[in-house]
Amino acid sequence: MKKVVIVSGTVFGTSEEVAYAAEEMLQAQGIDVEYNNRVTYQQLAASEAEVLLVVTSTTGMGELPGALNVLVHELQDMPPQWAIKQGAIIALGDASYGETFCAGGEQVREMFAELGITELQPMLRLDGSATVTPELDAVPWIEQLISLLQA
Repeated sequence: MKKVVIVSGTVFGTSEEVAYAAEEMLQAQGIDVEYNNRVTYQQLAASEAEVLLVVTSTTGMGELPGALNVLVHELQDMPPQWAIKQGAIIALGDASYGETFCAGGEQVREMFAELGITELQPMLRLDGSATVTPELDAVPWIEQLISLLQA
């Protein structure tokens, strides 16, 4: 079974809650998973994981949150030689922001394309203006991801 690494970008902690929920669900199914909410470029580049799950909010005018923004730019500027070939994205946003809704997730999708990472399933977009329990709203999507990882 494939090893998964989860990284997150958050401003208020909601993305971390979703990432922790995903980690727990994957572990419960026997999937080798590691979540580090403060992962550095060096740690991620040295990871033996084959799948990268990114859970991110969108901040400001459609940007990635601080540390994740730095990490994504480092990965784009210095593509690592790693085992990660597949990925998945959970994007959190607020639909009332129109064109920038889940723009952080879209930036991660662009990074995936640049690094040759194939998305296992379509990006999940969670609307903060429509839900107060994104970690629960993500469950069906995470269950589908688990099925794909176990296939």
